[in-house]
Amino acid sequence: MKKLCTLLLVAFAFTSVSFAQTAKTWNVDKMHSGLKFSVSHLVISEVDGSFKIFDGNMVTTKDDFSDAKINFTVDVNSINTDNESRDGHLKSDDFFNAEKFPKMTFVSTSFKKKSGAMYELVGNLTIRDVTKKVTFAVKYGGTTKDPYGNTKAGFKATGTINRLEYGLKWNTLTEAGGSVVGSDIDFTVNLEMALAK
Repeated sequence: MKKLCTLLLVAFAFTSVSFAQTAKTWNVDKMHSGLKFSVSHLVISEVDGSFKIFDGNMVTTKDDFSDAKINFTVDVNSINTDNESRDGHLKSDDFFNAEKFPKMTFVSTSFKKKSGAMYELVGNLTIRDVTKKVTFAVKYGGTTKDPYGNTKAGFKATGTINRLEYGLKWNTLTEAGGSVVGSDIDFTVNLEMALAK
C-alpha cells in the first residue's frame, strides 16, 4: 500500500509539472478588441453602446482551445452610448449602479468546439452582484503572428441576456403599451488574444 501511495504521488507530481509546462496564457489585446451591446428602444429601433475599459485572459493546454479557462472583467463606468445624459442614467441605480457595483465579471465553466470554427462558451456572468449562467456562441477567427512576432488568436462571441434578471429593472411604457427599453441585451465581443511570453 505504501508503495502504491508513493507511485500515485509521483504520478500526480509529474502531471502537475507537465501541465505547468504546457499551459499557455493568452491576454486580451485591448487595442484590437471591443465589447458592444444593443437593446431595443420604443420597440421600433435599437440603441447601440459599448464598454471602453475591459480586461481578461485565457489559459489553455490545447491548440484548439477546447479546454480554455476564460476570465473577463468590465469597468461599468466606461459605458458609452454617445449620449452623456443617457450614460449617466445607465450608471445610476436604475440600471448598473456603477458606484456600488463598478465591475462586471465573467468566469467560464466550459468552452466546447461545436463544428468547424464554431464554439460554445458557457460561464457565470455577474452584474450588480447577481450571478447567472450564460451561453455565448463563439467563432474562432484563427491564429497568426503580427509584424512584431507576437502570436495572436481571434474570437468573436455573441449572446443575449435578460437585464431584468440582473436587477437592471428601470422601464416605462409607450402610449401603445410597449417597453421604452427592451429587456434583452445583445452582446458582441470581438477579442484579439496575445500569447503571453
